Amino acid sequence: MSEKLRMAQYGTKHGHAQGVLQVMLDHPEVEVVGVYEPDSHRRKQLEGAGDGAWGQVKWVDSPSEFLGDPSVVAVSSEGSNRESLGFTEEIVEAGKHVFYDKPAGDDFQRFERVVELARRQGTFLQMGYMFRKHDGFERIANWARSGFLGHIFQVRAHMSTWIPEKNPEGIHTGREGLAHHRGGVMYDLGGHMLDQVVWILGRPNRVTGFLQHATSGTPGVMDNTLGVFEYDGAIATVDIAAMEPRPMARRFEVYGTRGSAIMEPFEPADTIRLTLEKRQGEYKQGVNIVKIEDRPRYVGTFAEFVRNIRGKSDPLRSLDHELLVQETLMRVTGDLDG
Repeated sequence: MSEKLRMAQYGTKHGHAQGVLQVMLDHPEVEVVGVYEPDSHRRKQLEGAGDGAWGQVKWVDSPSEFLGDPSVVAVSSEGSNRESLGFTEEIVEAGKHVFYDKPAGDDFQRFERVVELARRQGTFLQMGYMFRKHDGFERIANWARSGFLGHIFQVRAHMSTWIPEKNPEGIHTGREGLAHHRGGVMYDLGGHMLDQVVWILGRPNRVTGFLQHATSGTPGVMDNTLGVFEYDGAIATVDIAAMEPRPMARRFEVYGTRGSAIMEPFEPADTIRLTLEKRQGEYKQGVNIVKIEDRPRYVGTFAEFVRNIRGKSDPLRSLDHELLVQETLMRVTGDLDG
């Protein structure tokens, strides 16, 4: 096997930080050289716990230990939503490839500059949207993009969750943390669904966001949200709340003039209800229940990131797509004009 790719992690406060780190540690072609956490209290908390991925890594005292090391080719950006764009900017400015966990900050113009720098210098910037290698989402997107379902006139996505009021120790993933961002829970999770919506339909002509403080005790947090995305001949809706009882009924629906595809739930993945006007290929007219594989989060997308760096595959999404997802998210949260 060829020499392992040396990688590092910048930040630990993202909700996916430990999961992504474990995937990096488990990848046979990757050597994790270190993790940097600027918050000394958070670092002590994780070092003290010593469990899971946190107990398997070397902690470094400065990001320069990997950003300034030419043997380190890539870094995962796993800071909190309020700090990760700054971390990513440092990583790209150091000439490294970056696996950047969502969303891409509150400052779209700054993100544009970071993306354009990555483009100019030929480094990969991959957003950590975790459904790009999800069996169900891949199938539905392929059906929609290929014309198999006809003209797509409606997409509906529901990705609600249950988030505690208070931030867990050392991180900002409670509703208290969401209150820092204008879009609340839509800002936090909406990109996962918009990644799929714009992959199927492209850039919306008009975006309208409905952001509501419904039930939370935390003042000002937008915990009940809806986005409406208007296209020529199509409408997409994305609704996300922060207080849905578990297990959540997350679902994704695509409707076309030749058929429809409904996936509920999409975690854990099980089946797609595919309805067709006429028989097509292996699928009969009427209702087809299509069995799908329940794949783990992050594994497939990170594996593709490694393959990109090795020159064995092209990115799953272009830099222009990464920009479009973030622009659309900023439009629905009101951080950009709709």
